[in-house]
Amino acid sequence: MYHHGVGLRAVMRSVSFLTAGALAVPFLAGCSSDEKVAKPLAGQDIAPVARDLVADGGTLKWAVDGLPETLNTFQADADAGTSRVAQAVLPSMFRLDATGRPVPDPAYLESAKVIETEPRQVVLYKLNQQAVWSDGREIGAADFVAQWRALSGRNSSYWTARNAGYDRIEKIERGANDLQVRVTFSRPYADWKSLFSPLYPKDVMGSPDAFNDGARRNLKVTAGPFEVNKVDTAKKDVVLTRNPRWWGRPAKLNEIVLHAVPRDKRAAALADGSVDIADVDPGDAQRIGLAAHGAANPLQGSGKTSVKKLRAWARAHDFDSDDVKAGREKLRKAVSEYLDEQQALRDVEVRRSLEPAYTQLALNGSKGPLADERVRRAVARALDRRELAKLVLTPLGLPAVPVGSHLALSGQAAYADNSDAIGGQDTKQAQELLADAGWVPGGPVKEQKKGQKAAGPEGRKSEKKDSKKKDKKDKSDGGRDGEYIVGEDNDENGKNGGRGDGGDRHLAQEGRHGGAQGAYAPQGTAAPAAAAAQQLAKDGKPLLLRFVLPSGAGSETLNSVAERISAMLERVGIRTTISKVSDASYFKDHIAAGDYDLALYSWPSSAFPATDDRPVFAKPEPAADGSVNVEQNYTRVGTDQVDQLFDEAVATLDEDDEVSLIRKADARIWASAGSIPLYQRPQLVAVRKNLVNAGAFGFQTPVYEDMGFLKKGAKVPAGPTSASASPRG
Repeated sequence: MYHHGVGLRAVMRSVSFLTAGALAVPFLAGCSSDEKVAKPLAGQDIAPVARDLVADGGTLKWAVDGLPETLNTFQADADAGTSRVAQAVLPSMFRLDATGRPVPDPAYLESAKVIETEPRQVVLYKLNQQAVWSDGREIGAADFVAQWRALSGRNSSYWTARNAGYDRIEKIERGANDLQVRVTFSRPYADWKSLFSPLYPKDVMGSPDAFNDGARRNLKVTAGPFEVNKVDTAKKDVVLTRNPRWWGRPAKLNEIVLHAVPRDKRAAALADGSVDIADVDPGDAQRIGLAAHGAANPLQGSGKTSVKKLRAWARAHDFDSDDVKAGREKLRKAVSEYLDEQQALRDVEVRRSLEPAYTQLALNGSKGPLADERVRRAVARALDRRELAKLVLTPLGLPAVPVGSHLALSGQAAYADNSDAIGGQDTKQAQELLADAGWVPGGPVKEQKKGQKAAGPEGRKSEKKDSKKKDKKDKSDGGRDGEYIVGEDNDENGKNGGRGDGGDRHLAQEGRHGGAQGAYAPQGTAAPAAAAAQQLAKDGKPLLLRFVLPSGAGSETLNSVAERISAMLERVGIRTTISKVSDASYFKDHIAAGDYDLALYSWPSSAFPATDDRPVFAKPEPAADGSVNVEQNYTRVGTDQVDQLFDEAVATLDEDDEVSLIRKADARIWASAGSIPLYQRPQLVAVRKNLVNAGAFGFQTPVYEDMGFLKKGAKVPAGPTSASASPRG
């Protein structure tokens, strides 16, 4: 998953999500695999043009979240930057098309197919005869063998983060000639197309030292349209230059520079020209859109503008509170700088699509009220997922369709809306489930122990005071929890207090652990008022769930989603305490540690769910030391039945059977309500207007050699922006 957001499959699998439960429901058979596959909800937005309209040369400056800690995608600290580099400089036998499906890359493969199934599965790769490493050596069986041995899991000296699929290989041999590679599996493996993408040279995979340390800061041997020129830790740059030995269509750009830029600095970086392309948050996307229309200038005219007028203008344009409170001259300077930046941002536009990732509500089923499946199902039945999707996506002009699967997204072969396994929003059904679990309205609440906050109104007043203190401290050190009970911020007349300038809005940032950053939600709106049901209690304890969110810049929308969810839960008698924690501790100290009841974070969709999603939904198992091994299942909800379906799916070589089994598993995951998919995450990418064949890529793997700047006098053809650039090879 992503903590600050999903890049690619290898990177994003470091976050997690949910899992399943076995319920005897007649519709759990899932959808038949011969159903018409739905299309992606949104296409690419990359300003596609033919290569002859792209200028030769130039440097593309691409904002990333940070300098990659490693250039080896198979190590635990690989991130989105690692994957970005690998895509541009290394072979991948398969890449993803616009629907998120793996297709052979003709730059490296003439063909790859299963040629035998008995007594063993055998895959024959026929390599492109022109494919060579940058040192002149042919790409061949020796590279496949080295990668298999490094990732098989048999040699613990290799510090690998994953070995799925490689552990099923029995042997790799040269085929009829040097351009053929035969891979024999000891056990059938449905997701064999996920292997050797990327493929590293034997120089990297051939020894533990080279694997563990040699490829962290440099890749001396590559085989893509670009090669790694240098990693500049001082400037926080990774510089990629044209590969002179590249045999395909030559790259249009001379260089691609991946430059680390914090999210809150990206609008300024786009304005001053230090970057040409950057994922942005909704606030910056809105600002870039407004720049095209120009902004009213409060400094125009004769005489000095009043401080009152300047401050009102600054608040309306979301200035920092310190600037708003500054004296006239300092504020005038800030306004002038802002207007200069707005003028520069007229050369930038926002391209938008939907990421191959979805945001979900995670329910911790290991303890407390949510350990009861009936309570989890009640939470699910209380949610209006379409309303939540509209809250996030409609303001961005993107399709507001709830995600109906944990294991695929619309457009992918395995996608089917299996949400009927849990049912839609139904307040009455939710209340009946809670009553069946023993939670009754107005039940007696035991007197709280000393130091423990009461559940009633007085207790909430006390908690509000504590929350304000914590919020102040949270701003200073970023590591303290800040808590408040949703719905308790109103004054005595029921009006929202203190929200006029946004100064006391509770922030939350989408959880994305080690993954690609992205803009995942627009600026939010306050949750609507709703008639709250009477407080529920059981055994003297109130039904109160702790909703944990990260706090940080650009987190307004996620917080708005959380507040809207809390309002929905309140209608059925479930109260929530919003707990804001620092971004740094959100995943490690709360999600992975199980220190939460409810949480919002994102999970990437995979082209290979049978392999990649099993650890996310696997039933937790006791470890030898007495602990519980949850793998990546941080909701701690799982069943033997779902595990079995994944095992069957990964072992079948019939694609229709695999799709059917994945859909059945998803239906059972829905039924157990360990997590509730909400909406596909928006992808907002700010780019210089003359940059083409780049932007919001959606599912598809970028074609780096076709990116570049439009020739002078050329124009981007009118028509759908979802068309992809010309095929590779």
